[in-house]
Order: sequence, then structure tokens, then C-alpha cells
Amino acid sequence: MIRLGTGPLNQVVVVGAHCDDIAIGAGGTLLAMCLARPGIRVDALVLSGGDSEREQEEQAALAAFCPGADLRLTVLKLTDGRLPAQWDEAKAAVEELRGRTEPDLVLAPRTEDAHQDHRGLAKLMSTAFRDHLVLGYEIVKWDGDLGRPVAYQPLSPELAERKVQLLQEHYASQRHRPWYDREAFLGLARIRGIECHARYAEAFAVTKLTLDLGE
Repeated sequence: MIRLGTGPLNQVVVVGAHCDDIAIGAGGTLLAMCLARPGIRVDALVLSGGDSEREQEEQAALAAFCPGADLRLTVLKLTDGRLPAQWDEAKAAVEELRGRTEPDLVLAPRTEDAHQDHRGLAKLMSTAFRDHLVLGYEIVKWDGDLGRPVAYQPLSPELAERKVQLLQEHYASQRHRPWYDREAFLGLARIRGIECHARYAEAFAVTKLTLDLGE
């Protein structure tokens, strides 16, 4: 496998359409980054769930997924499943986030995601973060929209297990869902691990990447 580094990571932006999107799609990667870089700044934006039980879950969960980080979380109150009708509000939130951050890395949904809220947010990110490395995380779901990722973050068995433990611990409101279980999360991580010669991994889509091979 070809390994490319991002250079120094001092600031990271993570965004999700719903509370738990970030943790499901990139929780292991967040754990790996934050454990390796105490004090890293993580700016997180979630479009829906504000002023509800879900916001409380998200606050506790991301604090656990970002140990030792300078975490700054904003949870808005957009209506779940209605992002196309709330485009202006979502666009304003993303632009506000861009105005106060200069991240080394952005973690966001994939533009190919079948859920309209995920897909809409992914498309917004490329309009605001034009000169940044944006990695699109994947979320397993009924739609069967998983594709062929091009970037992988290997996870140790300990980190993969920790991710699943935190997902089960902090998102009690989601435990009733038939797909929300240890087998689903570890199963996908195991498949992505096979694809990158690791035990477990999280996988990402990359829309655009500039290389510097001259020096």
C-alpha cells in the first residue's frame, strides 16, 4: 500500500448531518489522531439535533472520541431529512465554520452517500473548503450505498473495539435500530482492514487531491 502523510495536524474540522454520523464514520480516526496529538483543535459541526437528547449524546460522545483535544462543537436545529429545503441555513453554517477555521484536514460525509442530508452536506463542504484535504467517511445503512474507497486509516484492534464501545455507550437513542450493533461496525471495519492489509480500518473517499512530488 502507498502511504501518504498529511503533514502536521494542528486543526481538524469534522461535520455531520446528524448526531452520531461523525462517530460512526470517523470515530476510530478521531481517536487515533487525538491520542497521538494532545491539544489538537477539533471544530465539529452537526446540522440537526440541537436542544434535544441527541445533542447531549453528541457532546458526551465527541468528548470521548477526542480525548485531550481542544473540542469546539456546534449542534444546530435543522430538521432531520429535510436538508434540501434548508439549504440556505446549512450553507450559512458551513460558511461560518470556514470563516473561523483553517484546518489541516476535513472529515465529512461522502458526496455519493444515498442519504440526502449526508450528500447535501458533502456537496456544501467543497464549496467552502476549496483548498483543503477533505476525506469523505462512510456510514453503513439500509440503502446499500457503500462503494470503493481510495483512502484508509488502519485501526488497531484496541481502537476498533474502543470505537464500538463508545458508540454503544453514548448513543442510547440509537440502540433500537436493527443495524446499530457491534457486528455491523466491526464487520465493516474488518472488510476495510482487509483492503489495506490491516486488521481493521476506516475508509474514506477523496474527491480531489494535489500531490507535491518535486522535492
